[in-house]
Amino acid sequence: MQEIKKIVIIGPESTGKSTLSKALAQHYQTLWCPEYAREYLLQNGTDYTAADLLTIAKGQLKLEDEFTRKVQEENKRSLLFVDTDMYVMKVWSEYVFGTCDFFILDTIIKRKYDGYLLCNIDLPWVKDELREYPDEKPRQELFSIYKDLLINQPAPWALISGTNTERTAAAIEATNQFLQLS
Repeated sequence: MQEIKKIVIIGPESTGKSTLSKALAQHYQTLWCPEYAREYLLQNGTDYTAADLLTIAKGQLKLEDEFTRKVQEENKRSLLFVDTDMYVMKVWSEYVFGTCDFFILDTIIKRKYDGYLLCNIDLPWVKDELREYPDEKPRQELFSIYKDLLINQPAPWALISGTNTERTAAAIEATNQFLQLS
């Protein structure tokens, strides 16, 4: 079995993570793992608890494992883009509930990724039925939290800014660098 390289796209809500994940998967002719939370919250409603976040975290991990297997089975490029990881679950848990389940923290230590793409908050916030933080202050706070996390972990990372086209170009350049490092 070939080793799958994984690049995670993270950042606050409405920063183009899913759009970027799709564009990168298309560019590299591979797959991307969507965010499980969207599916879960659409089915179960947005009045969630800390326990729901643990369920979402486990669902995200299961989905990521399924997409990893798909990449291996389909002999796609040995690359998977992941829209959201346990850092997102940690930030979400701590920001909303002031605490984070040890399962999420333990998983952060165990799972290794080949690079992170941090989406900047320079895109306009777009309303949808799941988004919670339209105001600039929480977006800035959350962005700073993500940036601090990435600075203090070992995987390479890059800040992705600009229009969707500029973001895709910058993300491709960063991904190529990440792949040379690993």
